[in-house]
Amino acid sequence: MSIIAKIIIALVALLHLYFLWLEMFAWTTKAKKVFRKFPKELFEPTKTMAANQGLYNGFLAAGLIWSLTIKNATWQFNVALFFLACVAVAGVYGAISVSKKIFIVQALPALLGILLLLASYL
Repeated sequence: MSIIAKIIIALVALLHLYFLWLEMFAWTTKAKKVFRKFPKELFEPTKTMAANQGLYNGFLAAGLIWSLTIKNATWQFNVALFFLACVAVAGVYGAISVSKKIFIVQALPALLGILLLLASYL
């Protein structure tokens, strides 16, 4: 796997660690500044739901980080591709169902990672 692909994978993982923190631990404080269009009165009632979303983002980050530690090139490729695809699908769904901005923030970096991964493997 190329260094550039690994850097993008690491950046996508860091983004999802940030999402984990924001949704699990800062939903009623810092998240209000990030999700400005979300009604302020709904942050407290949706705290548990946001924490659940954060947990899923943590699993995505863990999978991407795991892919960077695998020594076998084929398995490293497969695991990275799987988790980047999960992120991309979630980002596309979020863009369709919630906000187009999610495509830029979540799906686009994952798709870039997939392209770089494929380019480095072929």
